[in-house]
Amino acid sequence: MERRHFLAGLAGMALLPLAGCGLQGSLRVGIHTWIGYETLYLAQNLRWLPAGVALVSGTSATDSLTGLRNGELDAACLTLDEVLLARSLGVPLQIALVFNVSAGADMLVARADIHSLQQLEGKRLGVESTALGALMLNRVLDQAGLSRSAVQTVELPPAGQLAAWQQQKVDAIITYEPTASRLQELGGINLFNSRELPDTIFDVLAVRADSLWFKPVEGLIAAHFQALEHVRSNRQDALYRIAARQQISVPQVKQALAGVMLPGLAANHRYLDHADSRLAQAGRQLHNIMLDQGLLTQPDQQGSLLSPRWLPEVLT
Repeated sequence: MERRHFLAGLAGMALLPLAGCGLQGSLRVGIHTWIGYETLYLAQNLRWLPAGVALVSGTSATDSLTGLRNGELDAACLTLDEVLLARSLGVPLQIALVFNVSAGADMLVARADIHSLQQLEGKRLGVESTALGALMLNRVLDQAGLSRSAVQTVELPPAGQLAAWQQQKVDAIITYEPTASRLQELGGINLFNSRELPDTIFDVLAVRADSLWFKPVEGLIAAHFQALEHVRSNRQDALYRIAARQQISVPQVKQALAGVMLPGLAANHRYLDHADSRLAQAGRQLHNIMLDQGLLTQPDQQGSLLSPRWLPEVLT
């Protein structure tokens, strides 16, 4: 379940010309397994998606980024930093919906003999080479009072984190669910998590602003909110449906949901309606980190990053 896996070498590849995103009126949405995106799978399972919407499942965000870049997708479920990456490469994405805000699902898991962040000094710390990895690392080191040189950073993509832990190649890992829970089952300790970074790590629906004529974006977003209400009002049914689709246990679904905040319509309007919203601020913060880390090919003015145009005014 690689939620934040960047397309290797994407920044060095030329954008292909648009071939047209499917049939007129169809809306192809890239998606991969992550608890915050389950409302769309739930809406599909309950037959609430509008006609013309197709969920295109991939193994990671890499598949969605590729599909957007090649003009094969109209929209995708991505993290904020992934949206910024695609925009820097010329993909005209706008954020149309906030699925979730991380509230504990992203964390630093350490060996059981490490009891404080200060004890990370001299230790091997696995971290994904993304903006979110850099953000978490910076916050961990700030709280520990340590410099970057005080720890041995090990570049570690999500797919290799569990094996690296089991092979004793690292002393701590910056990771997220479900890997975080698996590491804790193996004796790891949650030393720091995204509850310390409120309103910072966002998962969103990003849409191609150049391919949405006569396409049911509003209907897709309405289906998301309908499914979100089902999670809240018919929780047991929703939990079992999600568990069955992900092939995990209901307690694991509950644990994953506990690590995210799922904003409703009013919160989405607050995030998307204002140029200085917490989402806009997080976008600027990540943008600066990504520029510093060399993850963006060019600066992004972000004036067109957020758009509330597809949000309903009220829920029906």
